[in-house]
Amino acid sequence: MEDLAGEGSALARKHRVSIHHAAIASVPENYEDRLTELYPGRYKNIRLLVLDPYDLVLSKLSRNSARDREDVQYLARTQKLEASILRERYEKELRSCLTGPIERHDGTLDFWLRAYFPQ
Repeated sequence: MEDLAGEGSALARKHRVSIHHAAIASVPENYEDRLTELYPGRYKNIRLLVLDPYDLVLSKLSRNSARDREDVQYLARTQKLEASILRERYEKELRSCLTGPIERHDGTLDFWLRAYFPQ
């Protein structure tokens, strides 16, 4: 797909939009049920789907880079996310699927909740 429609391709130049592969390490189990279509019915041959904001936040948990933390802070503020929903989705749908030391992921979530989510 990136060869056909990636940055710099003929399709990208023609339509001024490109495709970029983004590997997501971990998303909650039922994320597909919460995908939202952007511009429904606007395009004849393609559907653009985006993650629910809570699922997007949780997809950043494993990497937890500076950019990820900025994204989490922005989403928490602009989408008015609730800490209780994020924690519940983490515990029910993501925690058991994560690799590596679970204490690290628990600690990252706890830090995010304290730092970015109002009490």
